[in-house]
Amino acid sequence: MFGEDFIVSNQVEIAENKTILWLSASHLVCDIYGGFLNPIMPFIAVKLGFTMAIATILMSVAQICSNMLQPIFGFFADNMRKRFFVFWGLIFASVFIPLAVTAPNLWILTIFMILGCLGGSFFHPQSMGFVNKFSDNNCSNNMGFFVSMGSLGFAFGPLLAAYITQFVGLDKISYTSIIGIFLALLMFKFVPKLSVISPKPEHKEFVKSFKEIFANRQMDLLLLVAMMKSLITSCSCVLLPFLWKGLGYSPFYIGFALFLFIFAGSIGSFVSPRLEKMIGTKFVIYFSMCATLPMMIVFSFTYRTCPIVSLCVFTIIGFTTMLAQPVVLVLAQKILPKYKSIVSGFVNGFCWGLVALILSFMGSIAQKYGIMNVLLVLSFIPAVSSYYVKYLQTEFYKEKKI
Repeated sequence: MFGEDFIVSNQVEIAENKTILWLSASHLVCDIYGGFLNPIMPFIAVKLGFTMAIATILMSVAQICSNMLQPIFGFFADNMRKRFFVFWGLIFASVFIPLAVTAPNLWILTIFMILGCLGGSFFHPQSMGFVNKFSDNNCSNNMGFFVSMGSLGFAFGPLLAAYITQFVGLDKISYTSIIGIFLALLMFKFVPKLSVISPKPEHKEFVKSFKEIFANRQMDLLLLVAMMKSLITSCSCVLLPFLWKGLGYSPFYIGFALFLFIFAGSIGSFVSPRLEKMIGTKFVIYFSMCATLPMMIVFSFTYRTCPIVSLCVFTIIGFTTMLAQPVVLVLAQKILPKYKSIVSGFVNGFCWGLVALILSFMGSIAQKYGIMNVLLVLSFIPAVSSYYVKYLQTEFYKEKKI
């Protein structure tokens, strides 16, 4: 009897691991497309004839569509047993984002960017809910791996887009759609339906669900942390390509710099669950929020005179800013376990959308006062906001089963 139970348990664990791998691979590819536009937007702007201020507004609109709607899609994902959002999310991202570079004018570019970014908004909340549901007692490590694969994809996206732009041609980026479509079909075949592992979910009322989430003080604190984390990442990825282009750097250099930044972030996401066990949840979050400020100051003094040093510092900033991402996400799911996809949409999406609203003004401000000055001011905000981390009740939720 014990042997049969062990075999069954082992088979279940293997099936769960395969599912996590498929979801993580899809996250990797989905976020590759999500990272396409940042390094090449200055060159699209030149091609279509619009300014940095217009470009940042356009990127802001795209991020709002990609992120701010995630809690809404997460609500529907929590109330269904279908894989609709993970499948069509990857399809939309893989088709419309590559098509954006072929747009003949600003309006078509905007439409393609919105549709492509909606794909990311579809995919992320349900896939993160799936990782939680398909994990047994290893949720933190699985989520760390899943998040790090997305960060890795977001890192390779700029590198791939910049390489194709410089050495093959901007319009050829559209050919990459075939990768995402092929993987979406494989995922549809190999990721189990939710009916296999869980009963039909309890129907949740939309307004009641969102009121309960916002009424939770611990959740509000985590949303603050998530928003501060995304502030530096978003502004750096959107504004610094214009700074580097103004200094005469090539598309590939810009893409490589963003690759290093986000690749280091993926490493941070991967090691953070292990680091959390060693030094504690709060210290990981404190470090992630505070360490950016001194490093951004060093970057500001070196980006003109010591480009190699500044690139190394920029890479370390990527590691620190994304270090707390899976820790915050899992903690949020533990606080409100019946809203797994919704809170994933808030932490991983809505907060980035709020930052995108701020970003829509950053282009004009940076154009007037200087990109580096804006980034230095923004770096103060997470450091000051880290004061509120002390109110997080991390120990209370550590033992609570998801």
